[in-house]
Amino acid sequence: MTSSAPDDLRLFVYGLLLTGEREHDLLAEAVLLGEAETVPRYTLADLGVYPALLERGTVAIHGELYRIDRKIRFQLDVKHEVPVLFRRIKVELADGTTAETYAMKDEQVRGKRRLAGGDWKGRFAPRPRTTDLGGPLVNAAKRRFERR
Repeated sequence: MTSSAPDDLRLFVYGLLLTGEREHDLLAEAVLLGEAETVPRYTLADLGVYPALLERGTVAIHGELYRIDRKIRFQLDVKHEVPVLFRRIKVELADGTTAETYAMKDEQVRGKRRLAGGDWKGRFAPRPRTTDLGGPLVNAAKRRFERR
């Protein structure tokens, strides 16, 4: 187990701070601890240019876990306009630990699309097609023609 400074904090990121995303440079001095996922108690809203985590839901959010210091956290707080736009909360991760992250309130994202998969990077991935595209009448007609 590695020791950490008393001012070190764990930060869960799920959107523009992820590796390869446009604000990732803000974490240049942070230590990547690895990929992480929350327990399925949250929601991820798509606001177009960035996502927002919501505290209530049934989705596991995919992201990355970093160790940061208070200086980096202060810079991120300013960037995320805490507490006006975002607020900092603790989330429970799938491994049973907790980390800080940035979240919005439900009323701030009312009417915005929810990402059912909880994955910001996967938001444009093609969805698997279901083979059962019809209802009971369509399926009955298919069976009738298959018998001929």
